[in-house]
Amino acid sequence: MGTILTQKQVGQRIAKLRKFKGLSQEELSRSLGISRSSLAQVELGKRNVDVQELQRLSVILAFSVDDFLSGSFNLYPVLETGETDRVQEPADRIPVPVLNVPKFKNVLLYILERCAGKPNVGETVLNKLIYFCDFNYYETYEEHLTGAAYRKLPFGPVPQKSEFLINQMVAKGEIQKIKCEYHGYTQTRLLPLQKPDLKQLKASEIDMIDKVIASMSDWSATSISDYSHQDMPWLASKDGDEINYELAFYREPPYSVRNYGEETEE
Repeated sequence: MGTILTQKQVGQRIAKLRKFKGLSQEELSRSLGISRSSLAQVELGKRNVDVQELQRLSVILAFSVDDFLSGSFNLYPVLETGETDRVQEPADRIPVPVLNVPKFKNVLLYILERCAGKPNVGETVLNKLIYFCDFNYYETYEEHLTGAAYRKLPFGPVPQKSEFLINQMVAKGEIQKIKCEYHGYTQTRLLPLQKPDLKQLKASEIDMIDKVIASMSDWSATSISDYSHQDMPWLASKDGDEINYELAFYREPPYSVRNYGEETEE
């Protein structure tokens, strides 16, 4: 009797084969005739692969369907000598983000330079702006921007370690923290005392930050918080758990920001 693979195992094998062949998700999904977000769901084990898709995958990635479904499936080709071709498996995209402290500080300073004068931009709005910068950038470029980790907490996505870094920047005289009244509530505001080092930010990163600022920086704290709570990475995470950046690929309009071109779902 053949081995019964779980949906997750099928996705993992497809992901490893794709990387072994040196193909991006976008390249493989285009050849397969499905959207890149659908392929991401397959590789995460969140979507089934039908027979026709598996057959097309076997042609594109050059594997036998029978071998693929077997329990002894070998990712690497076997040479005539009987030895496995020792090609290093491409590294998986790291799902756990690594905080880039200089990048985080300069993203913060850049947003403050553009938005600190707006009366609605207190810590709540600021945290949500950074969240959307991070997740929108990851969805678009498959790379981390600040690398900040986020957890699903009652008050919405907040970059972890942000309070420590902000206090550190206050102590160094890079920003100032003040309390003020706004619509009857006490609001914590941050004011920049120095300019961001734009050499620390790529043009694509600045462009993404500018887009988030243009679309969301005038929103109230309530509006942007409510909006973040309907974003798929937030919705799909369990309370208290770290929010997986890969969940950005499950987004649908108006949250999805990546242009998938002419990729279509069959």
